Amino acid sequence: MDLFLNISIDGLAYGMILFMIAVGLSVTMGLMQVVNLAHGGFAMIGGALAHVLGTQMGLSFAPTLLLAIAGTIAIALPLERVIYRRIYGFGELQQVLATIGLTFIMIATVNRLLGSTLLAVQMPDLLNQSVDLGFRTLPAHRIAVIVLGLAVIVGLWVLLERTRFGVRLRAAVDNRAIASAHGINTDRIYMIAFGLGAGLAALGGIMGAELLPIDAYYPLRYMVLFLIVVAVGGMGSILGSFLAAISLGILETATRYLVPEWSTIVFFVLVIALLAIRPQGLMGKV
Repeated sequence: MDLFLNISIDGLAYGMILFMIAVGLSVTMGLMQVVNLAHGGFAMIGGALAHVLGTQMGLSFAPTLLLAIAGTIAIALPLERVIYRRIYGFGELQQVLATIGLTFIMIATVNRLLGSTLLAVQMPDLLNQSVDLGFRTLPAHRIAVIVLGLAVIVGLWVLLERTRFGVRLRAAVDNRAIASAHGINTDRIYMIAFGLGAGLAALGGIMGAELLPIDAYYPLRYMVLFLIVVAVGGMGSILGSFLAAISLGILETATRYLVPEWSTIVFFVLVIALLAIRPQGLMGKV
């Protein structure tokens, strides 16, 4: 029983991190029709900025978190306007080449400025405290990640389903030309959605630095993992990304506990089997 609870709590925390990072990728790939392989780079940028602001400059955690997310969005928005806006509607090959090139630019920049070593993200003392759950003791950080992930999924649902912005975004996705004809500024809608995805990636990168350590090669190391979350969940589905991230987090954690020598192989075999059975993903349309 204790083993099951340990797998559940660790897998849930890991899954929440995957969700916060990958949900923006699901939006850009599923809704905006862009194969954005550079998405993990925004998580790396957020973590790198948090490292500089918190560890090197000594700012407290709250302003570090806010400034790092704001800084990531400030970098993402011009990229959307200058690069991504030019490849909307292009073929997948052109999008892959453009975004993988951008990924290598991000990697080279962080490597040049901060080196290739791990970039520590300093957590506040409150999140470093231990919490006794009865069956185990774990850092409060894990619980905070789970609560934060739940808040993100609820916030996204409200934003997309209960606000004017959500209505306009869905209209722009369904038919951009007609949405523009009705006075919706689709360029602005896409830019805001892209910035939101980048900001969430930065949040996940910072809060998940303990589980997914930040370094210059972060976007390449975890690129496939983020793509798996989107593919398993169904492109464009926020709920699908959430369910996929939690399921994959628990699955990978279980393989590490139960078959540590074979964990990577077992994990990918199970993912392939799932996609073979349901290629459109958990919540994707047939």
